[in-house]
Amino acid sequence: MKAVVLASGGLDSTITSAIAQRDGARVYLLTVSYGQRHVIEVERARQVARALGAAGHLVLEVDLRQIGGSALTTNQPVPKDRSQAERREGIPATYVPARNTIFLSLALAYAEVLEASLIYLGANVLDYSGYPDCRPDYLRAFEQLARLGTRAGVMGKGIEIRAPLLQMTKAEIIRVGASLKVPFHLTHSCYDPAVDGTACGRCDSCRIRREGFRAAGISDPIAYADA
Repeated sequence: MKAVVLASGGLDSTITSAIAQRDGARVYLLTVSYGQRHVIEVERARQVARALGAAGHLVLEVDLRQIGGSALTTNQPVPKDRSQAERREGIPATYVPARNTIFLSLALAYAEVLEASLIYLGANVLDYSGYPDCRPDYLRAFEQLARLGTRAGVMGKGIEIRAPLLQMTKAEIIRVGASLKVPFHLTHSCYDPAVDGTACGRCDSCRIRREGFRAAGISDPIAYADA
C-alpha cells in the first residue's frame, strides 16, 4: 500500500506521515516550495523525511508569490498575539488562495504516477476553522473530483483522501505524535521566523502549537524568540 503525504515540515504533517506509516503505508512525502516567507519549512521537511525513513521525498517548486493574496506570500504583516476568539473570526491573512486545491492536485498527479491509492494531509478543522480548504466537505468534494478526473478513478482505482487529524484538538494531535515517537524537534510551525529560523512565538501557528504542547503536558523542544 503506497501513500502520498503532503509534508510541509510542520507538526501536523509530520504526525500525519507517522500515522500513515502506522497504518501500514509505504509513504512518499510531497513538499511544495511555493514562495512562502517561512521557506525554512522545506529544509525541515527534508530532515523529517530522512528521520521517518520515507520511501521517497519530492520537493516541487510552485511560486505562488506571483499570485499573492496572503501574508505568507507577500510583505503583508503576519498577524501576531491573537487570542483564540480572534483566531476563530473570519478567514485569516495567512490563508493562501486555493493552496490546498493546488497541493492536493499535485499530490493526486504524484499518486497516479506511483500507483498510490492514498493521499494523506494534516488538515485540522478545529484549529484552522477559518481556512475553507481544511473542512470535511471540501475534502470529500476533492475526493470525488479525483475519482472523476483521473485515469485511476475512471478505471475504478479511486484515490482516497485521508485527513486523520481533522477533528482532533492540538493537544490530542501532539499526544498521538508522542506515542509514535515523532521527531518534534525537527518540525517547524512558525509563519514569521527569524533569519536563523527561530520561531517568533507570537503568530497564530506558534500560539496554537504552544497552547497544544501545554495542554498535552509535553515539553515543546523548539526555541522561540520571545521565550
